[in-house]
Amino acid sequence: MSEPGSKRGRTHDAAGARETLLNAAEQVFAEHGFDGARIDLIAKVAGYNKSLIFQYFGDKLGLYAEVIRRADDQTREMQNQALASFQSELALDPQTMTKLLRQFVGWYFDYLVAHPAIMRIYNWEMAEGWQTFAKIVSQRDFDDVDQFAAVLTKVQAAKLLRSDLNPVVQLAPAMFGCHTFLAMVPIYRILLPAVDLSSPAALATAREFVIEFVTHGLLREPFEIEAPTPT
Repeated sequence: MSEPGSKRGRTHDAAGARETLLNAAEQVFAEHGFDGARIDLIAKVAGYNKSLIFQYFGDKLGLYAEVIRRADDQTREMQNQALASFQSELALDPQTMTKLLRQFVGWYFDYLVAHPAIMRIYNWEMAEGWQTFAKIVSQRDFDDVDQFAAVLTKVQAAKLLRSDLNPVVQLAPAMFGCHTFLAMVPIYRILLPAVDLSSPAALATAREFVIEFVTHGLLREPFEIEAPTPT
């Protein structure tokens, strides 16, 4: 006998059902944004009764929050690795800092290429002023920002950053340079139909361009950094 809310003729395990619902929700939120997404459609895409969504996630906002948290979990290990690298005293060396930032931007570019639905969800958020995200932001998000802020403040104090603007404010739009480039690919196809931007080779070239653009935009060149005054 199938459990309430399960796919027709089949029982389901809770973990598998949750994952299927999250995958469906990610797809629908990416296509329609939070306001345009409908619980009925998410349930249809998942192949489960919508009552299961309310059972597991409470409501649409709860489901959306879990989609965002899952994306955060997917990126957290790499973020922690980057943070640990940036915290090293060696990161205050200009060449080392450049290498680390290049790696971080390249990793984030690769993540967005592999997870286009998440990129579209964040693009919806930007278009709508991050109103829905503001409703689900957690202390963990503030903790992440505080940790990066402490490290970036040290980098700024070492005169490695070009601007005196708050370093977190600098990093956020720099990382969203990856979003912007990838989000523009469809319009490039229309305006420049002969230009290939989707093949692996083209994406590799684009990736390098974004890395260079962000790195040189944020960081001073080594020759621009004043040497410490001998004591």
